[in-house]
Amino acid sequence: MIFSEKAALITGASRGIGRAIAVEFAALGANLALVGRDVAALGETKASCEQACAGAAVEIFEGDVTDQGAMERIVNETVARFGRLDFAIANAGQSIDGLLLRLKAETIQHVFDVNLKSAFYLCGAVARPMMKQRSGSIVLMTSIVGLMGNAGQAVYAASKAGLMGLCKSLAKELGSRNIRVNAVAPGLIETAMTESMPDAAREFLVKQAALGRAGKPEDVSGVVAFLCSDAAGFITGQTLVVDGGILM
Repeated sequence: MIFSEKAALITGASRGIGRAIAVEFAALGANLALVGRDVAALGETKASCEQACAGAAVEIFEGDVTDQGAMERIVNETVARFGRLDFAIANAGQSIDGLLLRLKAETIQHVFDVNLKSAFYLCGAVARPMMKQRSGSIVLMTSIVGLMGNAGQAVYAASKAGLMGLCKSLAKELGSRNIRVNAVAPGLIETAMTESMPDAAREFLVKQAALGRAGKPEDVSGVVAFLCSDAAGFITGQTLVVDGGILM
């Protein structure tokens, strides 16, 4: 897997899985566009990428992934900077838990905006340059919660399940232009998002995993790199579960 002279755009690149993906792609030689709202954290990701590959070309874009115009601007600037766009990773996401009867309308809207609508905006923006160059790979970060559901996470589960439907539909729409679309569904991964989980819930998931442990962001980033690589050149419309064996 060599990504030299390739360009990748990653949303939610400030920390956790997004940062691990960025570092992985930098180590493989890719030019990077890092998107997020925390500029300081994006700077830390950029530094990690440059450490992974001396001379890595890394651009930071502060932007709201739920703003369609902002995403189109960032994609256009990325193409102008690197001359092409080969990979797009829709990693931005948020979980606000709550029982259905207690969920407020604004909470539902916010989670769907961040987790699902933002992916629509990103895919719509990157499809244009990818169609023009007749190549590209899009990876949507979903979750095993979108496959199995979870009490107290109805909105999160529904938004992540929606990404899998988007993945299949776009794979059929864009396949004739040699653009592949896949999704990755992580299980319990040690990130800032999962730090606030109750100990009992964490222990339950670890016990359910055949490997008997939580995953690390690097367990996911390598899979994303594989899906973008030529080694996965005949894979599209698929959701690859990375959960240590919870959903077997």
